[in-house]
Amino acid sequence: MSLAAARPEPGPAEQAAAAALARIDALDGRVGAFTDVTAERALSAARALDAGANSGALAGVAFAVKNLFDVEGLPTRAGSRINRDRARATRDAALLTRMEAAGAILTGALNMGEYAYDFTGENIHDGPSRNPHDLTRMSGGSSGGSGAAVAAGLVDVALASDTNGSIRVPSALCGCFGLKPTYGRLTRAGTFPFVQSLDHLGPIARSTDLLARAYDAMQGPDAEDPATTTRAPEPAAPSLDAGFADLRIATLGGHFARGGEAECFEAVARAAACLGAEAVVEFPEAARARAAAYLITATEGAALHLERLRARPDEFDPAVRDRLIAGATIPSAYVAKAQRFRRWFAQEAARVFETVDILLAPSTPCRAPALGQKTFTLDGVTLPVRPNLGVYTQPISFIGLPVACAPIFLDEGLPLGVQIIAAPWREADALRVARALEAAGVAEFRKAKL
Repeated sequence: MSLAAARPEPGPAEQAAAAALARIDALDGRVGAFTDVTAERALSAARALDAGANSGALAGVAFAVKNLFDVEGLPTRAGSRINRDRARATRDAALLTRMEAAGAILTGALNMGEYAYDFTGENIHDGPSRNPHDLTRMSGGSSGGSGAAVAAGLVDVALASDTNGSIRVPSALCGCFGLKPTYGRLTRAGTFPFVQSLDHLGPIARSTDLLARAYDAMQGPDAEDPATTTRAPEPAAPSLDAGFADLRIATLGGHFARGGEAECFEAVARAAACLGAEAVVEFPEAARARAAAYLITATEGAALHLERLRARPDEFDPAVRDRLIAGATIPSAYVAKAQRFRRWFAQEAARVFETVDILLAPSTPCRAPALGQKTFTLDGVTLPVRPNLGVYTQPISFIGLPVACAPIFLDEGLPLGVQIIAAPWREADALRVARALEAAGVAEFRKAKL
């Protein structure tokens, strides 16, 4: 008898991992979600699960990570050409380790906008991550590979980052559930930064159940990330089906009710009607908050990349390089003013949350634009696509509020997204509202037909 014939039949976890890897192999050449596939690691982990080594909350769940997460044995690209010269990571990012500890199976690293300074999902070094619902359309960024991988059914969960909207924009354009937790909730140890005072990490998934289980698995303080608090984990998954009758829910008006296509506001209206939310409230000076977020992003990002800009300017995506150079020229007095305004805006938002628990707003001002599209016309004004896909997300991450993104399909066309915004540390509230919308069929995940 040959050795091959003597080998035991693969168990269910190994079969599932092999099926996921086969789907990646068959489809990702069209989608462009992955930059690295960790096939041997995935199969080894699956065999360990079949041997009874792990029965965690995510046992057998296939996941992948945006390529700014350290993955042992891979250089941490952060979407760039320059970072490929870095030494290979000698250990995994903290959240990756926590996912695997819960039984999830890593299948690889995912495409992203260069250095996370992007809303489109287009990468000039690795090619674009395409929207699986229409391969001629953007996946959103900078976590475009994360949104595309989930929407295409290549993984169940993808880990991503969100500085100004990079979890919520891809979740909306690709039709996935996403979670940007409170700033400081999940450790960023072992990831390549963009803007330390704005960077968040979180999951994108095909259901609220998976979203909550992944979030729970990743919670907990970490001494290696000074922004991480010492707050004890606050599990969200057990309360998903608790309903929302105890929550005061309103729609955000003002800045969040203008400047987009009508269908974006229709998606919010459908969610509000399902939840019985009739009140409308405003965050004062939200447009100014977006401007201040831009200023802080540009200056902190420029400071991080200054040496690379001096030594290897021709190896950047020109669109990223030019914005970073511009950020390096902003006077420090402007930055100080933006930070003062940031504190004021956080105080005003806290006052709003004295009267409401959940706020609803669009995730993006339109459905997914075409790949390569440079401008769009919103509310009669022609604007550049790349910065303005985050018009509704930036004021929220500016002050670190937790947000669940719920995918809404108004018709058989491309999806939209609704932000479900909660007060700090109230991720569980946002998730159970997302769950209620999912249970009612208002929010839904549709795997792309590729």
